[in-house]
Amino acid sequence: MKEQFYNYILNLQDTIVSGLEKVDGKAKFQEDLWERAEGGGGRTRVIENGAVFEKGGVNISKVFGKLPEAMQKQFGVSEANFFACGLSLVLHPKSPMVPTVHANWRYFEMYDAEGKVVKQWFGGGQDLTPYYLFDEDAVHFHQVCKDACDPHHPDFHAKYKKQCDTYFWNAHRNEARGVGGLFFDYLQPTADFSLEAWYNFVTTVGDSFLNSYVPIAEKRKALTYTAKEKDWQEVRRGRYVEFNLVHDRGTLFGLKTNGRIESILMSLPPVVQWKYDFHPQPGSREAELEQVLQSPKDWV
Repeated sequence: MKEQFYNYILNLQDTIVSGLEKVDGKAKFQEDLWERAEGGGGRTRVIENGAVFEKGGVNISKVFGKLPEAMQKQFGVSEANFFACGLSLVLHPKSPMVPTVHANWRYFEMYDAEGKVVKQWFGGGQDLTPYYLFDEDAVHFHQVCKDACDPHHPDFHAKYKKQCDTYFWNAHRNEARGVGGLFFDYLQPTADFSLEAWYNFVTTVGDSFLNSYVPIAEKRKALTYTAKEKDWQEVRRGRYVEFNLVHDRGTLFGLKTNGRIESILMSLPPVVQWKYDFHPQPGSREAELEQVLQSPKDWV
């Protein structure tokens, strides 16, 4: 399974990068190959200063070796070996009318002293973070997510949408990071759902990503915007940074386990503002967005 999924994300990275370069029309992704001293490495691809994307990355990694001490404590085990691979992407558009988007899909194995697999699971998801709310964009994003989930189980969309709403919650601000999407983790084989069935589900979601986001970016990328609207985008980006550095398990795990810093912090936007005690004008589009982020909404 680990080779099957790794080959899948290798191809998915190529597909997504190609699709996003067509949307941007100017900038190209730059590739950075890196190795991990403890075992494995990755292929980072970053786009900057494009016509549409101010900064973004579509990264894959495959790491293995001794299970880091932080994970030993998390799983309640002593020394063990592990394998993990995944694709992670974040796109920060130049225009405040185009939403930021994040997605990742990953696979993990852990082994006993004899090298036998004792744990294996999939995780991942995708979520949308607009700066100006267009209801039809949120509906489209969630509909594509639902269409990917439904063939695999009628309860998956509602379950993983709720988990997304719960996870991407800036508790210290008491607001959502964005308008949600899907979030799932520890998808392990059971008597009712095999590892191959989970693979089919996760890859269906991964294959749906471009369709969930590209039509939105294409529709909004040419809209005009003001300096005030750009300021608002940068203030809201601050909330995105706060979530990633305060709450995000993946970021915190990477920082605590000698992860590759450039790849971990690739998710952060290039220009951000923090204004003291800032509140949008009541009745404005900015206030409308803040209102929607106060509680999760069923978009489809």
